[in-house]
Amino acid sequence: MATAPSRFLRRRIGIVALFALLVVATLVSACFGTRDIALSTTWQAIVDFDPTSSEHLLVVNQRIPRALVSVLVGLCLGVAGAVMQALTRNPLAEPGILGVNSGAAVLIACGIAFLNLTAPVHYMWLGLLGAALAGAAVYLLGGVRRGTNPVRLVLAGAALSIVLGALTQLVILNGLEEVFERFRHWMVGSVAGRGYEVLLPVGALALVGLVLAFALARPLDSAMLGEDLSRSLGGSPNRVWTLAGVAVMILAGAATAAAGPIAFLGLAAPHLARLIAGVDHRWVLPYAGLLAALLIVVADTLGRIIPPQGEISVEIMVALLGGPFFVYLVRSRRIAQL
Repeated sequence: MATAPSRFLRRRIGIVALFALLVVATLVSACFGTRDIALSTTWQAIVDFDPTSSEHLLVVNQRIPRALVSVLVGLCLGVAGAVMQALTRNPLAEPGILGVNSGAAVLIACGIAFLNLTAPVHYMWLGLLGAALAGAAVYLLGGVRRGTNPVRLVLAGAALSIVLGALTQLVILNGLEEVFERFRHWMVGSVAGRGYEVLLPVGALALVGLVLAFALARPLDSAMLGEDLSRSLGGSPNRVWTLAGVAVMILAGAATAAAGPIAFLGLAAPHLARLIAGVDHRWVLPYAGLLAALLIVVADTLGRIIPPQGEISVEIMVALLGGPFFVYLVRSRRIAQL
């Protein structure tokens, strides 16, 4: 049996290796698109920017912010999924359980239909507001103030998502054709066209959410034991649920608002993290975030390389890449129990 120091060392090495892979994948991602650029040119654009070079301008103004948005979205969804699975003690939980996807969708649909919004940055702010309102409503409907009941929260999230989904369809189907087209481009889940105007606010929100989530790493370990055991260990379940819910709303809301609803990442990444690092959330959270970020960056890159023309949306590529591997883990019974 491995000793505690050796496990600690392996976990640290794993974190460093994942971070290095993520950096390499981000640099490679900036090389591909409608116009491929050599890796050496991409690196030169970063360390010695030449404003007179069209390739440098393309890398710095479009490719790099797109890649960094992908990283942030992955980090947010991976960590948010790990927090949700710990809180609800449900291996199928993911950030959308709080209704953030449906809340973002309904406000963005209204913004497109009634305010004629077209810019991704406008979608982001509306999506963030919708995600926050939906998450708060789920918490109130789930009666979290009366106690930490995962079943009540899940049912409230499912019910509200159905209602908000119906409202979204009502707005889109009764709008003009261009309303449907604009909404469709956001709904498929994509990081195309995301620049610094999206990257900077998403980065700030991600930082707040990640700091809050990592501060709750130890309390999440006790929360997984149930309310009674958590109290006996000196924990405060209501406080943990409230703060963790805020962290999930910030992380999932920022990711959804920036890139649209991207499924699977928040579900699969925590399972892969527990498979590698065990159940200690001081390690599960960083592993889940880095694994999700690496997967979405690779998926976005392949989505630009595989098709001869155009590109495949990142949500589709994430499902195509990660789905089969996740099914293998389930069938091999290597998914960690919660």
